[in-house]
Parts: sequence; C-alpha cells; structure tokens
Amino acid sequence: MIANRIFWLGIIGASLFIVTALIGGFMIADYSHIENLISESYAIDTEYGFQLRFYGFIPSSIALTLFGLLALRIFPKSNLTNWGFLGFALFYGLGTLIVSLFPCDAGCNKTFIHPSLSQVIHNISGGLTYLIVPLCLIFIGLGSKNWANSTRFSNISLTLGGIALLFVFIFFNNYEDDFIGLYQRIIEGCILVWVIYCSFFLKNYKTS
Repeated sequence: MIANRIFWLGIIGASLFIVTALIGGFMIADYSHIENLISESYAIDTEYGFQLRFYGFIPSSIALTLFGLLALRIFPKSNLTNWGFLGFALFYGLGTLIVSLFPCDAGCNKTFIHPSLSQVIHNISGGLTYLIVPLCLIFIGLGSKNWANSTRFSNISLTLGGIALLFVFIFFNNYEDDFIGLYQRIIEGCILVWVIYCSFFLKNYKTS
C-alpha cells in the first residue's frame, strides 16, 4: 500500500511541475522556454503568478517532499541512499516550496541589482537546489548498486545526475546567456525524469 502511495506522489509531483511550467509559459506574451527561466513565469509582476505557484508548484513541492522522505522506508538502507533521498526531499521538494513562496522580481533580476528580500531568498534556495540535488541522484545511484535487480536503476540515476550536474555548471557560468532557459530545463528534466523512473522502479521493486 505504501509503495503505491509513494508511486503516485512521485508521478503527481513530477507531472504537476511539468504541466505548470508549460502552462506558465503559454500565459506570458513573448515568453520562450529556451530564453526565459521557469521562475519568470510566476515572478512578482506576472498576472497568473499566484495561481501558478499555489495551484501548481506548491502542491508539486509537497508531493515531491513526501516522495523523497517516504522512499527511505521502502529501499534498503545505506548512508549514500539515505543522504540521497533525504537531500532530494529537502533541497528539491522543500526547495521548490521556498522558491514558490518567495518568487523572484520582474524578469528574475538576472543582474541582481537592488534585489528584493524575496529575490535573495529565491536565488539562495534555487542555487542550493541545483548544486545539491544532482549530487543526491549520484549518491542514490552509487548506493543502489548492491540492491537486487537494480543495475539499470543505478546506471540511470548516475547518468541523469551526471548530466544535471554538468548543466548546472553551464547554467551558473552562462546566467545571462540566451539559452539559459534551455539549460535550466535540461537540469529540471533530468531530475523529473528520474522521479518518474524511480516511482516505477519503486513500485516494481516491492512487487517483484
């Protein structure tokens, strides 16, 4: 029963994030998923920012936090996987909650000139999320190598974590680049694809 609940938490959390990000882009004129950050769709000055945050990203963050915490009860225990899932819950689940409660300034203030307190909190939380969560996937990939029938899960976790980490460095070093939105979506895509894959693996792991 608990495995099925965790499965749906992962699927719903990831799906809500993806759908909300897509809808947010459609609601803003001249918005580009290649050039614009996801946060720009729900920045302080956007018309539908409140709705996107409170009906999309915040419920997603709660589901993903619970997904990470409850997954600890299902999988075999090890220091690497424990830290990996706990880090995912805290820095991706709660991290998404924090950046939703504290949206960025108009245009996300990429030059960080006279930022509001909300922008400062948003940037710190988002920065920590991108620095830590890819490492959490790598920890989980390394820690799951000795699980039964987990070779593919381990390899996918390592691969997606590694790709996400690579694009984190590209993202931070090219923050005013015209492709900044693409870099961010590759990072988010790696994490959310992992959540979906992990959800199915977890469900099958308990029933195998």
